[in-house]
Amino acid sequence: MTSAATVAPARSRARCGIRVRGTVQGIGMRPAVYRLATELRLGGLVRNDPQGVWIEIEGDAAALAGFLDRLPGAVPPLGRIDRVDVVDLAPAAGGAGAFCVEESAHRGDAGADVPADAATCDACLRELFDPRDRRHRYPFINCTHCGPRYTIVRAVPYDRARTSMSSFELCARCRAEYLDPADRRFHAEPNACPECGPRLAFWRDMAPPLAGEDALAAAIAALRDGLVVAVKGLGGFHLAVDAAREDAVARLRERKHRPDKPLALMVRSMEHGERIAVLDDGARAALSSPARPIVLVRARAGAPIASGVAPRLDELGLMLPYTPLHHLLLADGPPILVMTSGNRAEEPIARTNGEAMEALAGIADAFLVHDREIHTRADDSVVRAAAGRIQAVRRSRGFVPDSIALGVSAPPVLAVGADLKNTVCLTRGDRAYLSPHVGDLATPVAHAFFTEVIDKLGRLLGVAPEVVAHDLHPDYRSTRWALAAGLPRDPVQHHHAHVASCLADNERDEAVLGVAFDGTGCGPAGDLWGGEILLADLTGFTRLAHLQPIALPGGEAAIREPWRLAAAALADAHLPLDLLARIPAARLAAVARLVARAPRATGAGRWFDAVAGLCGTCDAVTYEGQAAVELEALAAAASPDEAAPYDFAITEERGRPAVFDLRPTVRAVGSEVGRAVDAPIIAARFHRTLAEVILAAARRFGPRTGVRRVALSGGCFQNRVLTETAAALLAREGFEVLVHRRIPPNDGGVALGQAIVAAHRWRRRQNGSTDVPGHSG
Repeated sequence: MTSAATVAPARSRARCGIRVRGTVQGIGMRPAVYRLATELRLGGLVRNDPQGVWIEIEGDAAALAGFLDRLPGAVPPLGRIDRVDVVDLAPAAGGAGAFCVEESAHRGDAGADVPADAATCDACLRELFDPRDRRHRYPFINCTHCGPRYTIVRAVPYDRARTSMSSFELCARCRAEYLDPADRRFHAEPNACPECGPRLAFWRDMAPPLAGEDALAAAIAALRDGLVVAVKGLGGFHLAVDAAREDAVARLRERKHRPDKPLALMVRSMEHGERIAVLDDGARAALSSPARPIVLVRARAGAPIASGVAPRLDELGLMLPYTPLHHLLLADGPPILVMTSGNRAEEPIARTNGEAMEALAGIADAFLVHDREIHTRADDSVVRAAAGRIQAVRRSRGFVPDSIALGVSAPPVLAVGADLKNTVCLTRGDRAYLSPHVGDLATPVAHAFFTEVIDKLGRLLGVAPEVVAHDLHPDYRSTRWALAAGLPRDPVQHHHAHVASCLADNERDEAVLGVAFDGTGCGPAGDLWGGEILLADLTGFTRLAHLQPIALPGGEAAIREPWRLAAAALADAHLPLDLLARIPAARLAAVARLVARAPRATGAGRWFDAVAGLCGTCDAVTYEGQAAVELEALAAAASPDEAAPYDFAITEERGRPAVFDLRPTVRAVGSEVGRAVDAPIIAARFHRTLAEVILAAARRFGPRTGVRRVALSGGCFQNRVLTETAAALLAREGFEVLVHRRIPPNDGGVALGQAIVAAHRWRRRQNGSTDVPGHSG
């Protein structure tokens, strides 16, 4: 396909075959290999195949050794080498000739990783805004260092014919770039230009569609006029409005039936981000990374944005433009846009133009679309800084399908995750592949996406699952799917999966004191857990302790109305309900009658809800975790010297888990509410109390178990105040603290934990153990 300098004769010749595995396709690996080989005057070939990259290389033995030494450092920015295998080969008869790049081979078992989508690189941005460049203002500019990957690929090896770009025939100039190993666009599969590539269109009402620059200009005018515009991105649609306009933000909220949940913002530049939020070095690095996630950062007082963007919160979700289209919209239009997921409540993000027209009718006033198919939907990822590192909150576009080490090699395991914040996970060999964020499985559309993701992962990885791992909860839709799958099953307790995901995230496999704090999860006996202290490893666990159970009067209604949990906490602490005088007496009396026979849960999240209800900060939630999120915002507003912990009690009976009793805490909170102590102080003191509970558990069980590593997992550790306070207290006393980094601590990480546990249990059985640990407690 290409030519290079002829290889000179050498005194000592050698030839070898090199198998490179990992994320090595679609990221410029072959041209990097070509450049290195020609620099060292080596002959041979490089090609993609289903296993990754295959290299045959021949020449002077010393130069060949130098090639092997330098190969890991030649990997382009978006790549990752997991393994390199080298075999000796007989030198080619007559010499190797020039080094060349061959067409991909398509036979063999899949083993290559597809790269994640990457934000527009600096080189492409310069061309985008250069009037002399032939791609000036072309909304689909890309190269081997940026652009769509995972969201457009259908199968491996990653070639144009296996992507949604296959319908666009390259023009002569784009083809020349595509075939030239010295070019930045060599085998950039989405390569295109205005002559041969995708095109924009703008649709509004019954007016004739507009195309190209006219479409872009019309979308910008609509945004300036306060309209809601549905914009097709990399992994699906956004709903965009001018973030400075109160009327536009209110209109979007009303139409989307989203009264309170914060809305993400896309800002023109880092400088515009600095105007509305406090950015440290970690936040700037995350914002400008190739993944371009939404980054949760502290809002600046008086920021020039609508008050309805993030009501009652002290944080904003910011992201920078990550596609050329975004850059053009932000450069010419409002400098700060609301960019929220283009979906109806509880449904996946719209993927196709037809889906968007159907799902977003009545929400969007206009549509800015294009004709490049999104093969796999992927919502924006969300991260935040906690305990000194960037932590995933939602792992999707830009991070998926990057793999995680299993620590063992096992048959393919499909883990189907939880019911809320669902993801699924499929293993291949010694790697685990966590899907993009699926979301809540409450609707038929969401369940269809769940099965779509399972099918896509299997086809991309080239494996069929042999085991399905699932939650113990019989009513989870994911569990019901697993029960009907017809595969051998490995049930994994919810909180064990949380702790296992934290271990995997930190590439650890030893036993830990696992603190799993979330809302509610099913225990082995069908009871409701959620405030758990476990001794856990990657095969089993023992329940050491838990929080005092709290009644859920009305069941799910108690989660939707935190004042019910406040009433239950008061009743359990033998306090009068008149602290909730704002609630009608008849409703209080009805709930009081329910408390004695209501189900009880140990969930830490429910205790956050109860305290929010006691403070009167949130009586009815409109999105998951709202009461806890708003309580955290209050706690962050208090000074550290106001955050003295409340009392709590510890009870322990022989043969039973210890109980951390928060009824003394409730009595103290009730007293402070009665004395009108400021809610931020109460919130801060409660956060410190839970952190002290964690420390007390580590002090109690560390010496008994000989374990001084503590893993913090579960949705409550999205809470920056709790995570940082607990981590600091533990570290101060010499405990090693493991927190999440790449994998969300919430239910978005449960599937990975399930897969890791199932794989390690399989390995344990293979090693001859018939007593595979499960759970106790």
